[in-house]
Amino acid sequence: MPERPDRRPPWRRATPPPAAPPSETPGDHRSVIDSAVYREGRRVASPTTLAETFRQLREQPGRMAWIGLHRPTETELHSLADEFKLHELAVEDALEAHQRPKLERYGETLFVVLRAARYLDAPEEVEFSELHIFVGPDFLITVRHGAAPDLPAVRRRMEGTPELLSLGPEAALYAILDAVVDGYAPVVEGVQNDMDEIETEVFRGDPEVSRRIYELSREMVEFQRATRPLVAMLHGLMAGFAKYGTEEELQRYLRDVADHVTHTSERVDGFRQALTEILTVNATLVSQQQNAEMRALAGAGFEQNEEIKKISSWAAILFAPTLVGTIYGMNFEVMPELKWAAGYPFAILLMAVVCVSLYVIFKKRDWL
Repeated sequence: MPERPDRRPPWRRATPPPAAPPSETPGDHRSVIDSAVYREGRRVASPTTLAETFRQLREQPGRMAWIGLHRPTETELHSLADEFKLHELAVEDALEAHQRPKLERYGETLFVVLRAARYLDAPEEVEFSELHIFVGPDFLITVRHGAAPDLPAVRRRMEGTPELLSLGPEAALYAILDAVVDGYAPVVEGVQNDMDEIETEVFRGDPEVSRRIYELSREMVEFQRATRPLVAMLHGLMAGFAKYGTEEELQRYLRDVADHVTHTSERVDGFRQALTEILTVNATLVSQQQNAEMRALAGAGFEQNEEIKKISSWAAILFAPTLVGTIYGMNFEVMPELKWAAGYPFAILLMAVVCVSLYVIFKKRDWL
């Protein structure tokens, strides 16, 4: 049986070369994490300073620089702006995080802001980070504010496919876009698992589920802010294929990325709608449970009231003979009934009449 062709972009299929460039990790104290100069898609130099990178580009036309930065200083960004003629508004945005995803073109330079995401298993949370990209005719600069995406892996895969990297900075940009969008897939899976757990907790009556629904809803709002503008950005890039002479192969890869991000955006919209419905169901179940508890309390109160009425009725009935007996037991000398021959039977009859009368009255009122 013939093997199915691998339709993934070459930068996904490529095996990273054995000698990896310096690790681009946020924990590194340097702002310039990795700086490389390429010729025909192959790394020919790894300058240790920005000044050396600038010098090599000037002395050797036809090369491309790929500079990776993590939370650079204002001085470093301004030196890059002076060298590559970066627009001051884009530089200002790159210095500050909390930018919305966007794509802007300043002359020959493209400025892209992306919101990457990753799912943290232990706290069951979604962590978002920002990535700012400057793309010019012979350079690509990445400015990260966070841990995601894994740019060293993207660089290694692209270096493993020099025929693609030789297409220029646009090829590296599309590979980064693809990595950011691919990074959304584990997040979607993690959120889907959280949704399943929340549904179980809702019908189990977990008292903490409302808080979890609210926190996940907030994360989905952030996820929407990351994915929804990206759809329009990618369609904007595709609209400029003919105008900027984008390679046919890169056009196919970008369309694939656009399809993935559209699918992700639709899933996120579905999550938000589902969370709204789950919250409504949870509120209904909580209300039903509270109503049931109120009915149970009302029933218990009614039963207690019935018992109290019975006790009060019997106490009143028993009090009547006690009252008559107490009156005639006072032993005063001047009491007309003391020397009356029918006094005792009259007292007994009076007690009986009062007790029976009270019993009949309480019985008619359903107190007994």
